Amino acid sequence: MRRLAVYCGSATPADPRYVALAREVGAELARRGIGIVYGGGRLGLMGAVASGALDAGGEVIGVIPEALVSGEVANHDCTELRIVSTMHQRKAAFTDLSDGFLTIPGGVGTMDELWEAVSWAQLGYHSKPVGLLNAFGFYDHLIAFNHHMIETGFIRPAHQGILIAEPELDLLLARMEAHEPHTPIFGMKGSDL
Repeated sequence: MRRLAVYCGSATPADPRYVALAREVGAELARRGIGIVYGGGRLGLMGAVASGALDAGGEVIGVIPEALVSGEVANHDCTELRIVSTMHQRKAAFTDLSDGFLTIPGGVGTMDELWEAVSWAQLGYHSKPVGLLNAFGFYDHLIAFNHHMIETGFIRPAHQGILIAEPELDLLLARMEAHEPHTPIFGMKGSDL
């Protein structure tokens, strides 16, 4: 994995552990020589991931829609800042520029990005690993809901392993590195569906 798209919140929660986690994730990826592709913001966890990586000498590519640049949200300290017209272009760039997806705590936008990465993998638009860092148990309920979708049959057996969730970054990155692509829906026959 040369680059990972990192999905996280642009908010700054009251609990300082989240910002510290984001900085450490950015720094650790840089130490491992893994570049970051992220939302291009300077606020919240987004800004912390970027500054953690940059302070550790890492590559940081920000991809931000024009509408957010003028609000003084853009992080001009990135190695490269790409300004795009729409959120669709932003998310396509995340997929095009990265070798996988790493989600840390965040809100609605983070969930949108995570589930799109899972859905696109399921369909066959990419075959990259999709990792979820469940730090502090933040995603316990989401992981339980994912298991519920599996148990009720809304996630096919071939796709049950797309979402790779771990509470520790080292283990998560090791599992992402060992990721084996699955059979996507585009490669299945009607009888498999």
